[in-house]
Amino acid sequence: MRERVLVDATTLAADLQVGGGADPVEGRPVVLDVRWALGMTDGHDRYRAGHVPGAVYVDLETELAAHASPAAGRHPLPSTSAFQQAARRWGVSAGSRVVVYDSVGGTSAARAWWLLRYFGVRAVRILDGGLAAWSAEGLVLEPGDVTPEPGDVVAQPGGMPVLDADEAAALASGAGVLLDARAAERYRGEVEPVDPQAGHVPGAVSAPTTENLGADGRFLSTADLRRRFGALGVSTGSTGVYCGSGVTASHEVAALAVAGVDAALYPGSWSQWSNDPAREVATGA
Repeated sequence: MRERVLVDATTLAADLQVGGGADPVEGRPVVLDVRWALGMTDGHDRYRAGHVPGAVYVDLETELAAHASPAAGRHPLPSTSAFQQAARRWGVSAGSRVVVYDSVGGTSAARAWWLLRYFGVRAVRILDGGLAAWSAEGLVLEPGDVTPEPGDVVAQPGGMPVLDADEAAALASGAGVLLDARAAERYRGEVEPVDPQAGHVPGAVSAPTTENLGADGRFLSTADLRRRFGALGVSTGSTGVYCGSGVTASHEVAALAVAGVDAALYPGSWSQWSNDPAREVATGA
């Protein structure tokens, strides 16, 4: 499962034939740069300064999400037509292999990984360790924008499981396990930088996304991920994940996939839940 979710920098470089002097092979992967984090507004500028050769910039706010609303959350899933248009702009076609990366350990790139899989693109992997891992191998960066030939992919939703608020509540109430991928202090309700209420879905288990990664910014070993999620109560039953707005929770879904667990994403996440006065809010550890 790990090789179906992740790719390391040297393997990607060989696939792209970067620095080898050879012409790119036919069928090279489409590489997407998803430089984004909460509060970051200069992702495109950072991309233009240097990116994996051939990588296309993806704007998370406009291409990986629909318009925000209190009822739907800060990053609702894009419509099928909007996502198809974006993916074709990136050069994704039927049968394309895709690699996504960022500069934050995959926690934003995983949103593109999840959406591509949700809309029917199966051969998608996350660059393990992101841009830092690429640079650590001494691999070259390319400046400027890349405009690929448009692709012809046909988006077909339903390739990944999703939860609505009622289904997330049912999991947290004992029908399975609902993981909260936000920072532990947000889960406990000690701080809340963006959403209207602090706390968590009652019954949800704190499982910060950052703990999927080692000190080098790469995913933990498969064995360590299995131990981590096992200790949080994840077994063979139903598992769901949410975060603030459905972005970093995608990273947790990817980590669970590496561990051999198929997990559902609650796209509305806390930004939707906390805007609904009918929803109970819990605080504390």
